[in-house]
Amino acid sequence: MYRYIRINRAGNEIHCKLYYEDLTLVRKAIVFATGFAGHKDNNTAGIFAKELLDKHKDFMVIVFNWPAHGEDAKKTLSLEDCSTYLETVIKELQMVFHIQELYAYATSFGGYLVLKYISECDDPFMKIALRCPAVNMYEVLTRNIIKDEEYERIMKSEDVQVGFDRKVIVTKKLLQDLQSNDICQRDYHKYAQRLLIIHGTADEVAPFEADQEFARNNGIMFVPVKGADHRFQGPGQLEEVHQRVIAFVEA
Repeated sequence: MYRYIRINRAGNEIHCKLYYEDLTLVRKAIVFATGFAGHKDNNTAGIFAKELLDKHKDFMVIVFNWPAHGEDAKKTLSLEDCSTYLETVIKELQMVFHIQELYAYATSFGGYLVLKYISECDDPFMKIALRCPAVNMYEVLTRNIIKDEEYERIMKSEDVQVGFDRKVIVTKKLLQDLQSNDICQRDYHKYAQRLLIIHGTADEVAPFEADQEFARNNGIMFVPVKGADHRFQGPGQLEEVHQRVIAFVEA
């Protein structure tokens, strides 16, 4: 089952979706961090939650809207707000739901944000599974998401809506902050044993080679999925990822 909640702290209202079987049994939680222009009703998150909860009744899965995503009240996206939202969700799980073990499953931009967060704040996660994380998010956004004419407008300090099915306002400051917060230049060796990266060899958004190099440079377990695109839309590909993530959490 699932239900919606709103977390109201420090002037922010974070829209969340909780998946669980029985709250009296819940002791563990997975924070599902969606990608750029994603939202709390992410279909993949729902599929993953069902597969997890069919096996583990002591887990819950929480999905939330990043700033300026979905029905969030903020108009523009900032890295500072993203860190605040993630930290607020973590504290809600720990303080309100009394979660004893916390994990993360993050995709694309969400993977970038989780990696950025743990390198700057106390790392609360037992393990972190990353599906096609956009470790080079500045390049991913400017080369594969933003169109040339959109980039030119942003550089003129216009706020431009960019994205795929859903769109998010991107500002010049956001691009500057992404460029100056290059997590590929940070050292993640101390987290490596608790990290897993899964990436499709045919990813058209977040380059396969960038994640492969990032994993190799930091000693992180890296699992390629042959022929998978950014959304793992091929037959059985998403199921394979979820099985690997659940096994990683269980180990």
